[in-house]
Amino acid sequence: MVDRETTHRNNNKVTRLLKAARLKLQAHPEEIDYQHPRGLHRSQFADLLSSRWVHQHHNVLITGPTGCGKTYLGCALANQACRHGLSVRYFRTSRLLESLSIAHGDGRFAKLTQQLAKTDLLVLDDWGLEKMTLSQRNDLLEIMEDRHGLRSTLITSQLPISQWHKAIGDATLADAILDRLLHNSHKLNLKGESMRKAMSKMGQSDHSE
Repeated sequence: MVDRETTHRNNNKVTRLLKAARLKLQAHPEEIDYQHPRGLHRSQFADLLSSRWVHQHHNVLITGPTGCGKTYLGCALANQACRHGLSVRYFRTSRLLESLSIAHGDGRFAKLTQQLAKTDLLVLDDWGLEKMTLSQRNDLLEIMEDRHGLRSTLITSQLPISQWHKAIGDATLADAILDRLLHNSHKLNLKGESMRKAMSKMGQSDHSE
């Protein structure tokens, strides 16, 4: 009876954490495709699925071309973190920067940054797609400074890490932001053909048979 009540409470907690995370995709670790040739190594990803890196306040950086499953893998890691009782919040990077800009205007900036600073895992999807303003760079640095060595951040990006400095735009701020992101980071560099294109081809092949 006690075990049943404990399980019920744990399930309720995970449900609450997943709802608060607002993940873009309901990605389940059990459904990850390791067969597609994209450079995803089962042993490395299995270690990340343990969520030890979140407890250690490390970061995960997932890069690769469009359609290779970066967002799905990021959401799968975030889903697993919720299962392990950790708080998570997902944002498209541009949406977070927009929210921070609005928060400056309506007086919520301090409250929002405090909430983000307390979140165990912050997921920033589609990093580097849009040019940042000076204000956005400063906001991003503040977020990273609050989290450095205390919380974990997961980034997905089409850009290779070597181009992130240029994407941020300001050399001094880029150095500061990337120093905090790259320190104690686990890197997944995905390659190969878009999984969406591959699945589309498989569908066409099946249909033609």
